[in-house]
Amino acid sequence: MKLIRVGAEGQESPAVVDPKDGSVLSAESVAPDYDAEFFGSDGLDRLREALDAGILPPLQSGKSRLGPPIKRPGKIIGIGLNYRDHAAESNMPIPDEPILFMKAPNTVIGPNDDVRIPPGSTKTDWEVELGVIVGRQASYLRTPTEALPYVAGYTISNDLSEREYQLERDGQWDKGKSCDTFNPLGPWLVTSDEIPDPQTLNLWLNIDGGREQTGHTSDMIFSVEHIVWFVSQFMVLEPGDLINTGTPSGVGLSKTPPRYLQPGRELHLGIDALGEQRTRTIATPH
Repeated sequence: MKLIRVGAEGQESPAVVDPKDGSVLSAESVAPDYDAEFFGSDGLDRLREALDAGILPPLQSGKSRLGPPIKRPGKIIGIGLNYRDHAAESNMPIPDEPILFMKAPNTVIGPNDDVRIPPGSTKTDWEVELGVIVGRQASYLRTPTEALPYVAGYTISNDLSEREYQLERDGQWDKGKSCDTFNPLGPWLVTSDEIPDPQTLNLWLNIDGGREQTGHTSDMIFSVEHIVWFVSQFMVLEPGDLINTGTPSGVGLSKTPPRYLQPGRELHLGIDALGEQRTRTIATPH
């Protein structure tokens, strides 16, 4: 299934794409929203049953904006340096275990919403990533082979980063990851049954029509199942949580010379089977 949320910011309605004809069907009869309660109460099974039974009505007309495919997650966990080519371009060693950081949940916006460059920022960077949505509580999983059944589905995530805040200021990476609008998400959540192997996906990112990033999830240092297992050793993963699994080479930080985003740029990015995003950078309004 392809889950989407449609409507004005803060007023999104849950919906699903009809696999027969691509039309958009309302999911409000199944759940008020795609949130922790939905994922944690077998919501996906109930939604699938309703879809198969043909009882979901068309989404009312007049709603055009795509919101993020999940309501604000309880937490966002980022994985740093998870592609070999990205570690190499960053002149950093291949990590022995996944590098974890946290990102503020209120960074999540829709897949086509404007990205706001922070006031005074000169080093805002892009990162196309495979996003993993947690489907049920996971804590202290015994082995990585147990992990994929805990995944509800996958989506496109742009883990935008302000490199000065992240790398040149004291403290942790979180400061450079948590600026307003720094996590466009979507367009869809594609359920895990449609992506049986998440290590088989191409991903790419263009800026103003020029290719900046090209990668493949088979090049991850740590696979999705390893990441979910690993994170569960340090924190309880809850339904609806988001894990950003890392980015391939081609970020602005590693260009020669480094090149960053300013207002007026268009970012176009995609992942096989997960759709595409188009966002525009703007200055943060005063």
